[in-house]
Amino acid sequence: MKVLVIGSGGREHALVWKLKKSPKVDNIYCAPGNAGIGTLAELVDIPAEAAEALCAFAKEKQIDLTIVGPEGPLVMGIVDRFEKEGLKVFGPNWQCAQLEGSKAFAKDFMKRHQIPTARYEEYTDLEAAKNAVGIYGYPMVIKADGLAAGKGVVIAQDEKEALEALEQMMAEKKFGAAGDKIVIEEFLEGIETSILCFVDGKTIVPMVSAQDYKRIFDGDQGPNTGGMGTYSPSHIYDEKLERTVAETILTPIIDGFKKDRLDFKGVLFIGLMITQEGPRVLEFNTRFGDPETQVILTRLESDLVEIIESILEGKLAEQKIQWSQQGTVCVVLAAGGYPESYEKGKPIRGLGAIDPDAVVFHAGTKQLGQEVVTHGGRVLGVTAWGDTVEAARKKAYENIEKITFEKMQYRKDIGKSIQ
Repeated sequence: MKVLVIGSGGREHALVWKLKKSPKVDNIYCAPGNAGIGTLAELVDIPAEAAEALCAFAKEKQIDLTIVGPEGPLVMGIVDRFEKEGLKVFGPNWQCAQLEGSKAFAKDFMKRHQIPTARYEEYTDLEAAKNAVGIYGYPMVIKADGLAAGKGVVIAQDEKEALEALEQMMAEKKFGAAGDKIVIEEFLEGIETSILCFVDGKTIVPMVSAQDYKRIFDGDQGPNTGGMGTYSPSHIYDEKLERTVAETILTPIIDGFKKDRLDFKGVLFIGLMITQEGPRVLEFNTRFGDPETQVILTRLESDLVEIIESILEGKLAEQKIQWSQQGTVCVVLAAGGYPESYEKGKPIRGLGAIDPDAVVFHAGTKQLGQEVVTHGGRVLGVTAWGDTVEAARKKAYENIEKITFEKMQYRKDIGKSIQ
């Protein structure tokens, strides 16, 4: 079969890498892709948001299955567009994608179906929002309602920071239209973790757990990023927590989908805070997480295409999914200056020297003549596996030492057992 993957990051490289192992797949195309993906698939020079052009390409090439990686096209309704043309596509439709596209939509869904989450209020008026500053005490959480590339959340430590954040979001439009509405939440204390789930509208099946590191510097210091690394399995996600999440979160979610007639088919990413009172949902994403995908797909032993087909046919409950017992670690190598301004076009050295039990997933890279150069904030995800997370961690950092590019930065504490 012919498969089209939409997107250009580390998540899409991991998807293509996994699809390449399926005996069902003959040809893989990726739009627009990156330098690493180009070694496994045919790159297509169409932006991920260009739904019409991608739809025309899929029809022209008689693509059997399209997999949508990033959130932007999903929230814009690319799945509905493909389905209208009778094309097979993996990802939630526009309505379901609003669980990620609108923080208020997601919080309303959780409230309606008694899914444990932080208390919140939503505002479209700046003065009303300012008057609500401190309603849950400090620190307080302020979120832009719409998509903001993972950067639309501010944890304000006091009134001054809160008012500044509201001004930036609602008056100065730092995140564009995403800040037309904002959500103010109580701050939850605990350990953050995430669980990705396959969903076919009737059944929800959690994948293996992963632990993400959002902040730029060691010890969870500095500003938030799209993710600086991850490991699997999460050291806090034991059988007891797994049962609690299934009962208090997963079951109400799938029941809620049925009650609200949300035909969710795809991947649901659930960001969790494990508090002293139990797990609470921080956010939903409606696609594979990045860089969680890198450590999860390297542990997936089943054929990803078979799982996707079972979801599209509404037969996920019949699908057996096998996982490796090994530990995996992914460390993100980022451009100097990220997550603020950074330079592109820096040549990358050492990619050919990686060990067989490791893989480098490209995120922000580009082929420039004979050279691979940096082309984004998060550049590479060095991923390794071993009998334990600690063994995988050691292997990942050994391989990082072989790679260089100007002003390369990365965290040194990914996968350490104590957070």
